[in-house]
Amino acid sequence: MPTTMLRIPTADGRADAFAAFPDGGGRHPGVLMYPDGFGPRPVLREMARELAGHGYYVLVPNLFYRHGPAPVIELPEYIGEEARPAVFARLMPLIEAHTPERVLSDADAYLGFLTTRPEVGAGPVAVTGYCIGGLLAMRTAAAHPGRVAAVAAFHGPVGADGPGLFSTLTAEVHLGHAEGDLTPEALGELNRALDAAGVGHSSEIYPGTVHGFTMSDTDAFDPAALQRHWDRLLPLLDRTVADG
Repeated sequence: MPTTMLRIPTADGRADAFAAFPDGGGRHPGVLMYPDGFGPRPVLREMARELAGHGYYVLVPNLFYRHGPAPVIELPEYIGEEARPAVFARLMPLIEAHTPERVLSDADAYLGFLTTRPEVGAGPVAVTGYCIGGLLAMRTAAAHPGRVAAVAAFHGPVGADGPGLFSTLTAEVHLGHAEGDLTPEALGELNRALDAAGVGHSSEIYPGTVHGFTMSDTDAFDPAALQRHWDRLLPLLDRTVADG
């Protein structure tokens, strides 16, 4: 897949980003892919290329560009249990500084950027996210109901803002939760809130998983759960934006 490094103008500077898209020219539906808190890195590039291979233009921004280009913090090649405390000690201040106001300002810039790309079709876009990126994906979709037709979040704290976040959602939603993150009771409560808001959704716990199960460079990785993620994500995009 063709790939490119980008600098996206925002209200606070320029966000470095990575994009992958199909070979052979033409225009393709846009997908904004929010990474987990560890940020853009080889595993996210692999996932973006995989998705691009199915006919999408995939944009992966550096969430924490205000603190420097990715990788904002030094990461080991493999993020195992022994590395996590030191990594998270440096990561949490960046997450805490990434306020909802910054999230929505950046989302405006990322979605606006997609509209300018000659490789991106004029139809609606999809937003996906992993870990904290899942919450950002939901916030983006809620803030842009006319622009975002699908949102998918995996092992993300999607209920952190409360059920009010769901009230403006018009996108079709898929939520893939880690078994280690959410009890069946909490899942039922979340799904009832989505139902009450009239949101078309699928929302399920992926069996036997822990937080971060999609990321192959971490000790949370679960190959079967990653495949389940693709099995849910690709049909969602096909239904909602593939003709965009």
